[in-house]
Amino acid sequence: MEVAIFSSTRYERRYLDEANRSGEHKLHYFDVLLEQDTAGLAAGYGAVCIFVNDKADAAVLTALHEGGTRLLALRCTGYNNVDLEAAKRLGIKVVRVVTYSPNSVAEHAVALLLAVNRKVHRAYNRTRDSNFSLEGLTGFDLFGKTVAVVGTGKIGCVFAKIMLGFGCRVIGFDPHPSAEFEALGLSYAKPGEIGEQADIISLHCPLTPTTHHIINSETLKRAKPGAILVNTSRGGLIDTEAAIDALKTGQLGGLGIDVYEQESSLFFRDRSSEIITDDVFQRLVSFPNVIVTGHQAYLTHEALTTICETTLESVSAFEKNLPLQNEVVG
Repeated sequence: MEVAIFSSTRYERRYLDEANRSGEHKLHYFDVLLEQDTAGLAAGYGAVCIFVNDKADAAVLTALHEGGTRLLALRCTGYNNVDLEAAKRLGIKVVRVVTYSPNSVAEHAVALLLAVNRKVHRAYNRTRDSNFSLEGLTGFDLFGKTVAVVGTGKIGCVFAKIMLGFGCRVIGFDPHPSAEFEALGLSYAKPGEIGEQADIISLHCPLTPTTHHIINSETLKRAKPGAILVNTSRGGLIDTEAAIDALKTGQLGGLGIDVYEQESSLFFRDRSSEIITDDVFQRLVSFPNVIVTGHQAYLTHEALTTICETTLESVSAFEKNLPLQNEVVG
């Protein structure tokens, strides 16, 4: 099947080519985002493959449909960037990667937490300049601290297990309780309780109208002073301006994020020679207790292999008119 792959990178192409080593599909790579201005590139392709920051709203989907596209394959788990109602109306099937390596994202969340807490980024920069002063690098023991896991799906449960290994007290928040989470002997708390008790809050929930800005000025006011916030899910879960205000006052003790609300105009490209005009982002990275990585939490060999294999398996199933196990139904 002819597949147009948007937002493709060199490292992804290697994994996709390996997953397609039989040559069953003809993969055509585009390094641009899918949006209204670029949708025309997909004309004539029966399947279009996109990533987290590609846009598949009603206008884009209409353009894809007019060009002959009948399958939209997301090489990610989240589908907040797809207008499912429009896809259904147009007869475009939507598939995603339901699960890959939950360890990859959970472990990256832990890496961000450790780096923010123990000031690893600041220490690295100092020693590169032969500055071995320890002033201002004091962190705290994770042992005995309370960790709130917001979203207790596969990734949240892996993160919880790791935190238990550090000797932390772990509580969860999720409108849909997980038997796996409870099997760990863990309990759920109400949002207010998380704010009062948590030394660390880690976000592992999807971006939906309900979870949009789940971290906002009100929830941050109720948070335990000095708490560390980690987000490896979707940028829209955090009201960035509110987080900046909380960082200024010290109400938020540190922030580690792999995602950002307006990341589509920044991430996945080398912009080191450009002037970043996003003032909110520039303010955010100016804080010494903030670490930003560019949506790399999923970036492990195991995760990339599963993502690419699962994506092409869905394309094959669609082409053969077989049941789509990873179909997203609106």
